[in-house]
Amino acid sequence: MKKNASQSAYQHAYESIRDKVLNGEIAGGTKLVEEKLAKELGVSRTPIREAIRKLEQEDLIQDKRVVLPTEKDMREIFQVRILLEGFAARASATYMSEEAIEELQKCVDIGRNGTTEEIMKANKAFHEIILDTNNNKVMIKIMDRMQSIIYLFRKTVVYHKRPHLIDEHDQICQAIRNRNPEEAEELMKKHLEADLAFFLHFMGQN
Repeated sequence: MKKNASQSAYQHAYESIRDKVLNGEIAGGTKLVEEKLAKELGVSRTPIREAIRKLEQEDLIQDKRVVLPTEKDMREIFQVRILLEGFAARASATYMSEEAIEELQKCVDIGRNGTTEEIMKANKAFHEIILDTNNNKVMIKIMDRMQSIIYLFRKTVVYHKRPHLIDEHDQICQAIRNRNPEEAEELMKKHLEADLAFFLHFMGQN
C-alpha cells in the first residue's frame, strides 16, 4: 500500500510539473524549487525530486531549469519517431500476435467513440502496442526519453481533433492485420508526418 501511495505521489508530481511546463504555466528558464512545488502539489519533496529527474531525462528540464523545445527540436524528434515507429510498424506486420492486433483494434474503436481522455489513452496505447511488439529495449528506451514531448503532440492532435487521425490508425491496424510490412511502415510514416504538420500549423496560429 505504501509503495502504491509513493508511486501515486510521484505520478501526480510528474504529470503536474510536466503539464505546467508544456502549457507555459512554468516559463522557459524558470528554476524549479522543490520545496515550493511540494507545497503547491501537496506532496513531499521525494516525489518532486523523482519527477524532476524524469523530466531531465526527457530533456524538458536541465540543471533544474525549464527548457522549452524549439521548432527545430520538434522536427528532430519527429525524424526519430518516423524512423523508429516506421520500422516498428513494419516488424509488427510480421510478428504481432492476433491477440495484440485485437488490442490495437480496440484502440481504434475507442478513438472513434470514446471521451477525449479515453482517446488520449487509446492513442498512447496504440503506438505502445506497436513498439512493444519489437521487444527492442534500446528502441523503447529512446522513445521513453521523448514521452513528455510526445504527450504534447498527442494532446494537441486529440484535443483539437486533427482530421483523419483515427482513420489513419485504422489503416495501420489493417495493414498489420493483413501482414503487409511495407504498407504498415509507409502508413505509419505518413501518419506521423501529418501529426507534425498539424502541430506546427496549430502552434503557428497561437
